[in-house]
Amino acid sequence: MSKKPLILGIESSCDETAASLVTENEQGIPVVLSNIVSSQEDVHKEFGGVVPELAARSHIEKIDSIVKKAIDKSGKKIDEIDAIASTAGPGLIVCLSVGLSFGKTFALTTNKPFIAVNHLEGHALSPKLNSKLDYPYLLLLISGGHSQYLSVQSIGKYQRLGTTIDDALGEAFDKTAKLLEIEFPGGREIEVLAEKGNPEKFKLPKPIINKGGCNLSFAGLKTAVLKISKTIKNDQERFDLAASFQKTIEEILYKKTIVAFNEFEKTNSPKEKKFVVAGGVAANKKIRAMLIKLCEEKNYQSIFPPIEFCGDNAAMIAMVGLEKFKLKLFSDLDHPAKPRWPLDEDAVFLKGAGVKL
Repeated sequence: MSKKPLILGIESSCDETAASLVTENEQGIPVVLSNIVSSQEDVHKEFGGVVPELAARSHIEKIDSIVKKAIDKSGKKIDEIDAIASTAGPGLIVCLSVGLSFGKTFALTTNKPFIAVNHLEGHALSPKLNSKLDYPYLLLLISGGHSQYLSVQSIGKYQRLGTTIDDALGEAFDKTAKLLEIEFPGGREIEVLAEKGNPEKFKLPKPIINKGGCNLSFAGLKTAVLKISKTIKNDQERFDLAASFQKTIEEILYKKTIVAFNEFEKTNSPKEKKFVVAGGVAANKKIRAMLIKLCEEKNYQSIFPPIEFCGDNAAMIAMVGLEKFKLKLFSDLDHPAKPRWPLDEDAVFLKGAGVKL
């Protein structure tokens, strides 16, 4: 029996310091041997958001012990590791640089191949951690910094079908949570509050809902929430606003996903139509349920990563490293950190004032 590749993954793109060891079984399915994630919630809570300099300092303080924990928990030894994969972008450059430098140094001192990984590609391939996923498939990537529909053809080959022209969905959740006086990071608590509220209480806008293809916009929705939040008099109205926000997001994603299905089918005709939803917001149970129902209506197979692999983690980085290792797609040790690194390099940049759809 030949030795299966063993990959060390390192993630530090924002405010999670993470390390993971991943290999594969005889069927070629990835096996996560360890996945250690250290959050910085307490570091940033008083500021209501991530402070890059504090995040980078925390990464520097923790990364050595986090990697050691991951190796120890995996039951493997350092000399058994075949390659080191580190997130090289996109993200906060001061944070990316910590994990990237650590990974390069580890690779250099152990004489192992180094693999620079696109964080978004980690999310894009994360469902492979628990399912047999063949190309091509349609991807909805919804996280704190990104909201995109992508046609995934193979590793390294992506076509962007739609993107947010302003705020990412996770950012909209976090900003709404702040307006509702939920402590940072509060985005995931919106769903909890929404369960207690009336989703019909407030009529909220759905920006570019009938134009722009499957592009998304959340800034106008956020502004409407801001205005209403200033008039709230009690907890029940807070719950009602959370519920109205949650419902509006579901309605936007429902309609835009139908458009994305149509766009995907223009250039793809696979035997099985697969729809993958990944990123931190993919953990939202109401959004999951709505998209699963939509897939049943449109004859798509819905695929989600496990909840623990929705947010930032190193298992998904190691998994991309595993795929690239088998293809001998290695990186030079001078590979730069990239604060902006789109999966579809040919896609037009669609953010900022004056965007025409």
